[in-house]
Amino acid sequence: MALVPYEEGGGWAARQLHSPWATFHFASRTIRLQQDWRRLGVAAVVWDAAVVLCAYLEMGGIDLRDRSVIELGAGTGLLGIVVTLLGAKEPAGVRALYPPCCARVTITDRAAALEFLESNVQANLPPELRPRAVVKELTWGKDLDNFPPGAFDFILGADIVYLEETFAELLQTLEHLCSERTVILLSCRIRYERDLRFLKMLRERFSVSEVHYDSSKDVHIYKAQRGSHRDDF
Repeated sequence: MALVPYEEGGGWAARQLHSPWATFHFASRTIRLQQDWRRLGVAAVVWDAAVVLCAYLEMGGIDLRDRSVIELGAGTGLLGIVVTLLGAKEPAGVRALYPPCCARVTITDRAAALEFLESNVQANLPPELRPRAVVKELTWGKDLDNFPPGAFDFILGADIVYLEETFAELLQTLEHLCSERTVILLSCRIRYERDLRFLKMLRERFSVSEVHYDSSKDVHIYKAQRGSHRDDF
């Protein structure tokens, strides 16, 4: 998640980050997430980029049913929770003859955040969907043998581009997880020159396009795919 120097008492945004709870409404459900800035810092609060990517996915241009999805740097788990819920929804106006197929979602972060992440995921998914979402440790560039190469249809990340020393490991991880069919969606606010440097590095390895911009939150969503392959969903 994004590294931004907020101080307690520093306005509405800071109060939201330091609040112990954050509540959202996606996929016809209320999602109530625990936050813990004091213990886990930036990994334990909800950032605008995650909210914007959830809203983009909820618009329905991407069919997540029966797709394999992995989220990197999940933090509070909002995005992974919403993807799991959206992946279980039936198409509008269609009465299913059989139980709907569900997305298979792997929600990852570093070891220190896993217990916190798992508690939010379990608290916000109905019992029948919990087996479809797996919380798993992933330190970029280091745990890749635990993940089959090219096994995911979608790779998602919200505000994970902020520390320049992690850029090479993040790119290595994306390349390992990608196949020719994989779609990467990265949601971020461009805060610093180094963020633009990451996009340049990404374009050297993937075909990259901007697919959405939320001007109210100043958040961009970029789609990346291996080589010249393009998928219009």
